[in-house]
Amino acid sequence: MKLVQWLPVVLAVVLLMGCRSYALFTPLDNYLITCGSSGNVTFQGRTFVPDSDHSSIVLKSGTSIVATSNSGAPSPIYQSARIFTGIGSFKFDIEQEGRHWVRLYFFPLQKSGQNLASASMSVVADDFVLLNNFSFKNYNGSYMFKEYAINVTSDVLTLTFIPSNGSVAFVNAIEVVSIPDSVLPDQALAVNPSSPFSGLSGLAFETVYRLNMGGPVITSQNDTLGRTWEDDEKYLHVNSSAVKVSVSPKNIKYPAAVTPETAPNWVYATAQSMGESNVTNENFNITWVFTVDPSYMYFVRVHFCDIVSRALNTLVFNLYINDDAALTSFDMSSITGDLDVPMYKDYVANSSGGSDSLTVSVGPDSAADATDAIMNGLEIMKISNDVGSLDGLASVNKILPSSPSKHMKTGVIVGSAVGAVAAVALIGLCYCCLASRKSKTTPNQGHPWLPLPLYGNSQTMTKMSTTSQKSGTASCISLASSNLGRIFMFQEILDATNKFDETLLLGVGGFGRVYKGTLEDGTKVAVKRGNPRSEQGLAEFRTEIEMLSKLRHRHLVSLIGYCDERSEMILVYEYMANGPLRSHLYGTDLPHLSWKQRLEICIGAARGLHYLHTGAAQSIIHRDVKTTNILLDENFVAKVADFGLSKTGPSLDQTHVSTAVKGSFGYLDPEYFRRQQLTEKSDVYSFGVVLMEVLCTRPALNPVLPREQVNIAEWAMTWQKKGMLDHIMDPNLAGKVNMASLKKFGETAEKCLAEYGVDRPSMGDVLWNLEYALQLEETSSALMEPDDNSTNHISGIQLTPIEPFDNSVSMIDRNSVTDDDAEDAATSAVFSQLVNPRGR
Repeated sequence: MKLVQWLPVVLAVVLLMGCRSYALFTPLDNYLITCGSSGNVTFQGRTFVPDSDHSSIVLKSGTSIVATSNSGAPSPIYQSARIFTGIGSFKFDIEQEGRHWVRLYFFPLQKSGQNLASASMSVVADDFVLLNNFSFKNYNGSYMFKEYAINVTSDVLTLTFIPSNGSVAFVNAIEVVSIPDSVLPDQALAVNPSSPFSGLSGLAFETVYRLNMGGPVITSQNDTLGRTWEDDEKYLHVNSSAVKVSVSPKNIKYPAAVTPETAPNWVYATAQSMGESNVTNENFNITWVFTVDPSYMYFVRVHFCDIVSRALNTLVFNLYINDDAALTSFDMSSITGDLDVPMYKDYVANSSGGSDSLTVSVGPDSAADATDAIMNGLEIMKISNDVGSLDGLASVNKILPSSPSKHMKTGVIVGSAVGAVAAVALIGLCYCCLASRKSKTTPNQGHPWLPLPLYGNSQTMTKMSTTSQKSGTASCISLASSNLGRIFMFQEILDATNKFDETLLLGVGGFGRVYKGTLEDGTKVAVKRGNPRSEQGLAEFRTEIEMLSKLRHRHLVSLIGYCDERSEMILVYEYMANGPLRSHLYGTDLPHLSWKQRLEICIGAARGLHYLHTGAAQSIIHRDVKTTNILLDENFVAKVADFGLSKTGPSLDQTHVSTAVKGSFGYLDPEYFRRQQLTEKSDVYSFGVVLMEVLCTRPALNPVLPREQVNIAEWAMTWQKKGMLDHIMDPNLAGKVNMASLKKFGETAEKCLAEYGVDRPSMGDVLWNLEYALQLEETSSALMEPDDNSTNHISGIQLTPIEPFDNSVSMIDRNSVTDDDAEDAATSAVFSQLVNPRGR
């Protein structure tokens, strides 16, 4: 009788053993802390405990205060805060060493007794810098959530909050949660060049993007690791290029190597697919574009699950990260062995061509009989740099004052090492004397061109030219013998930049870091030092030197020389005192440019590009026209810079150059992107984006804006076609722009941004029309403020309007002028070289 009673239980146990099940992950370390609160707070289905009540936390609170306020707080977790008036820290007891999520919540409470909105602070986690001099004053958002993955290698994790510049530091809530060892790897595949990248476990990650492709937002309470997955639509480069597909989450069959901790089944149950998308060309790619910091590397995890096929081996496609093929002819089912089985791939990549964007694309494999491609999920994490920072170039030792005990330890170490160093120095001095004596007896030789290693360890002494590669013979190419500019010794570069002093840093680009330098004769220069980890390397270095050595123009940045000593790739340019155009448009506190200044800058850049397209023996296509590559000298004269991606244009018997897509998203010619056919009109499109950026003072791509506003080219064109461009221009220009000039400017930008290259004007036409817009502006100013010498006072002179090069701009019929055209007609009536103060 007892056996009969227990039989259902036994059967249930047997059935459970026969079925694969996944229990929810239970982290050994699971700190959910609400800071400054007097009681527990429930947030997204989880309970946060006050920091003052937790027995496993040591809070150095001697210099901290608490504040509570629900005024404007987006949720209960942000209604209290702990405020540090001096350096403060939390110490968490760690039971399980390894990767941990460190999640921080920030919201500047309005009634806290402190001005938290302008507070400047740094945050350090053991050996890693998480935030450096962060302030909400420069942050585009009312609250901030940050998620980091840090490998804890001791039984204590210390989070330290450091007020900057006499300010305060604060935090509203903290999470410290264990991550399963299998979730984040130690090794991934570097994309460019393709090679294994090891040692990730010793680096810190910051989650930048985590997307659920084709599906809804997944909140932390629906993820076993408390992660949030956002919708992907606002990151799609072309919204119509993808179709959402989904199946029931119950259909997902997790294999042994993938668990719900990798990603929830809701991620794998939805996807973006090419399917029946609204794109005429079947060989297009679905592309997502992300804004990133170009000075960091990124861990990229791509999630796949074939939920669209009805049979195995029918879905074959390619995966691209930036311009590089990460997967080719990828047949998912050949790896998983079944449909609805999730998998993922891990990569390490930089930004696209050193720009502030990173792109991920999927597209059909031309060699396979298939026209579909999918992606289910995507994670992008910033990787800490060489000094252990995720925000800037300062290490923990520079941000945190050293304690006395550390000073004592350092003194002991230094003292014990002095003897060894002295001995080595003595040996080195003897060696240098011998080497110096030997060099004096050696005849002086020319400086050969040495192909420079991208990663600092190549000893190759020759470079294969394109021709010799095809023929199988090598030719040593000497730049020094080609009169390509001054060759600098590395010591000269060190002296000019004070050993690359970070206080002289001007900026960071795709090739590397740019420093201000001063040569021995007092000449100010800009020194661009190649970064071995950059995607741009020897090819771009050589292109820049060869291009600029042949080009001399007032509106092109001049190359003074280069240095290729000690495996370095260093370029030395003329110094541009006012930096990139972008810094004068947004993101800084520099004075606003007037409308006339903006027109003159655009005209200068257009002259430089026009010279590239027409002034050399064969046209040159810049391929990376953007506001950061237009530099301004001390007189705000615009000069086009950065020719590392430039390409020689088509010959007379060609219409285009077929080449891989390179450039910066947001500025990229859509026709070039689709067809990989490059023409001068690709630069014209990019310049059209620059014109709109100059007018609207916002980035070319801004994913945080509503979907219809993300891409400035698309957004501005909708207003231009309504004739309402003044509604979106920089508010600082309101009432200060001649409307006829603005109208001409808008028409010029619109033609530049035409979808097809044949419909776009040449740079010569663009230049003419911008000069015409400047004439309109100057004439308007002259009419409003006439002086005694103005020709407007001379009677009896017939003023003949200038007819612009563009035939679409016609003479005004005064008999058909409407009230709306009155201003244009009045202004147009006075155009002549007599009225125009500049002349032509």
